[in-house]
Amino acid sequence: MRVPMSWLAEVVDVTPGSTGEDVAAALVRVGLEEEGLETGGVTGRLVVGRVLSAEPEPQKNGKTIRWCSLDVGETDETGASTPRGIVCGAPNIVEGADVVVALPGAVLPGGFAIAARKTYGHVSDGMVASAAEIGLGEDHDGIIVLSELLGTGRTRGLTPGQDAKGLLGLDEEVVEVNVTPDRGYCFSVRGLGREYAHGARLDVAQAFHDPVDVAVPAAGDGGGWPVTLAEHTGEEVGSGLAPGCTRFATRVVRGIDAGATAPFWLRRRLQQCGVRSISLAVDVTNYVMLLPGQPLHAYDAAALRGAIRVRRAGPGERLTTLDGADRTLSPQDLLITDDDGARPLGIAGVMGGAQTEVTAATTDVVLEAACFDAVTIARSARRHRLPSEASRRFERGVDPEIGPAAAQLAVDLLVAHGGGTAEAGAGDVASASAASEVETIALRDGLVRDLTGMDVERQATVELLEQVGCSVGPGEPLDSGVDTFAVTPPSWRPDLRADVDLVEEVARLHGYEHIPSVLPAAPVGAGLSPAQRHRRRVAQALAVDGFVEVLTYPFMAGGRSEQLALAADDPRRAALSVANPLSAEEPLLRTSLLATLVDAARRNLSRGGDSALGGSLALYEIGQVVLPRVGAPAAPVLGVDERPSDDQLAALEAALPHQPVHVAGILTGDRVPAGVHGGGRAADHADAIAAAQLVAATMGLRLEPASAQHAPWHPGRCAALSVGGSVVGHAGELHPRVTAALDLPARSVAFELDLDALVVAAAEVETFAAPVSTYPLAKEDLAVVVPEGVTAEAVLAALRDGIEASEVGGVSVGDVVEDLRVFDVYTGAQVPQDHRSLAFSLRLRATDRTLTATETAAVREAALAGVARVGGVLRS
Repeated sequence: MRVPMSWLAEVVDVTPGSTGEDVAAALVRVGLEEEGLETGGVTGRLVVGRVLSAEPEPQKNGKTIRWCSLDVGETDETGASTPRGIVCGAPNIVEGADVVVALPGAVLPGGFAIAARKTYGHVSDGMVASAAEIGLGEDHDGIIVLSELLGTGRTRGLTPGQDAKGLLGLDEEVVEVNVTPDRGYCFSVRGLGREYAHGARLDVAQAFHDPVDVAVPAAGDGGGWPVTLAEHTGEEVGSGLAPGCTRFATRVVRGIDAGATAPFWLRRRLQQCGVRSISLAVDVTNYVMLLPGQPLHAYDAAALRGAIRVRRAGPGERLTTLDGADRTLSPQDLLITDDDGARPLGIAGVMGGAQTEVTAATTDVVLEAACFDAVTIARSARRHRLPSEASRRFERGVDPEIGPAAAQLAVDLLVAHGGGTAEAGAGDVASASAASEVETIALRDGLVRDLTGMDVERQATVELLEQVGCSVGPGEPLDSGVDTFAVTPPSWRPDLRADVDLVEEVARLHGYEHIPSVLPAAPVGAGLSPAQRHRRRVAQALAVDGFVEVLTYPFMAGGRSEQLALAADDPRRAALSVANPLSAEEPLLRTSLLATLVDAARRNLSRGGDSALGGSLALYEIGQVVLPRVGAPAAPVLGVDERPSDDQLAALEAALPHQPVHVAGILTGDRVPAGVHGGGRAADHADAIAAAQLVAATMGLRLEPASAQHAPWHPGRCAALSVGGSVVGHAGELHPRVTAALDLPARSVAFELDLDALVVAAAEVETFAAPVSTYPLAKEDLAVVVPEGVTAEAVLAALRDGIEASEVGGVSVGDVVEDLRVFDVYTGAQVPQDHRSLAFSLRLRATDRTLTATETAAVREAALAGVARVGGVLRS
């Protein structure tokens, strides 16, 4: 909203000497946002010039210029006038006319600098300006003749050399503020004047001059234009729509001069506020809209057919609006109609129709000043993509009490400048369902202090609310005995609906700077939860192992299940869809981390990510997946007006899908890069399993791998990973069809684990580092023969169990085992058929002594005893 300083000064006593910056600062002080300050954009000398002569000079190009002599108020040392010679091409410059002259050194809007220059054989010492050249309009056809622009009455007494910037308002500052949605009353000079009084700490009752404080004819007696407001009848029964119009005031002005135009001062104010001048009737309605904030609409009375009726649109009904567009209407649109409701005239509060538009031939005008439902207008403006100055005000709430006064302001202007005659009576129709009184709000004494920390006295609270326009009286005491105020908001403040709204008013008028800055005491917390600690350790361990963490959106495409080769009965296919997805191509919530992690891998590879990381790519992510519950009920739709009940919360909880936290990783390319030592080693399924084991190890767990067939992994290179007999994830090489479908390198490997399940299985891990032994290492190698069907992992488990179950001198031999791993697999003539030989290395070390031969032999024997439980024997 823009407001010129002179217009603001007409509705409020602006502090003498105040600049635009001072006014903007006062408005900011009470919560408005400054957008900027503007002036006419002209610097240097812009003066009134009187044409002494204008000699036409035809040119060879067919154009006729005029060599003019102009008195611009300059004299020589003897006091004699020294006219300036200026070349002008405008056809309307005549001898004796008072015009606007830009002298050398002036700079016009757009950075156009004026200087004396030779043209058409003369030295033109300045420029006679048109309206467009000094920012007063779009007229390029001729120069400004002040008697035509201002009217002969306002040009009497003009003298050559007089400052034209002040005369035309080009030196006036215009303050622009951003109006928040809850402060719709500030979309008017009236509202900004009141807010300036608050911000400048003025007495509103003395300093503010309400522009709607005008005498209004009494309604009835056939005045105005007949109007009917349709309530919910017929097809509208049960529609759930608001009546739409609560008040509709009309006035009629007849005999307007069809050729009359709005005075320059009115058109200039519209221009300063960013509104284009069109015609007298339209300019007057726009002017009144800007002044008190009440949108008006003007109809050509000759084009109306009978009474006006306000109703909802019918299905499929159409209307051609003022912009020439043919629009299909909705039953939610509110219409202005005539001819007993049969003919639509406009979309109420948004835009009028072309059939009753005021034209250059209009002499009789019907003025409308109505109050429409804010939600209805907002929806219509957005549905038809027709944001207008009127709808912008209606959707924020218009003062329902000022319609007749706003219409009177428009009538006075039309009569004064159009020569018309106003009909004596006025029309004013109210809806039967309109609220007769504004609801009173109970404000508890002390609530301002409790919510803001400001200690505002009772009387100061009352005075501040009365400054806003509220009526304040004693209220009913609460059951606790605390006193209350009974506060009735003014009609122009529809945003004041609860006690907290009143507290905000007191706070902003008392001054936000008085709100104390009190830092809350930091409560002593318990630190991270066990699950949080585990997740951080896992993330750190994977990062140290060479993985890079990524965060992907939890949305996947509908065809991702096919790309991952999931079976038809795989529960991961049952993905939930999002009602309003960020992208229509990815409407589903992911059921596994790999479903979105593969996109990050492909994106990095397409941008050279493999070469940037030394020939490899290793990504991981920790995040939630969404797994719908089988047979879960539909989630209830809860309201926002009250706290949900325990039963409603329980129903909502039962409908929510399971959302466990997973960890997943993907590797491509070389796991060990090539170097001076030789060629590199490509990542394989063992690396994916090792990364999964690393995750478990950071939580004090060891995963039990077993061969499995589980998409999207290769059936021959996939391991199911278990803890305590429960499968918690899978790892291995991705299926060739999956890598091809996802455009990933062949032989890519990946893992995914249920991190929540691991957290449940894990005990708290001590963060202390294991002591480093300074004693020598003892080595034992074992080669055992086992049946072909016994896995290496089963033999390792048997070795561990045997070692941990044995003791030497009352001390478990497992305490000295530093490392146990398989290092060779052999099948051939030296082992029985259907058997294989597995070789294991044992690394033994004590922290407090050197191990003896007896102790190392005891560990060896214990290990062999464990192997015997799975059918293994020492290879001879």
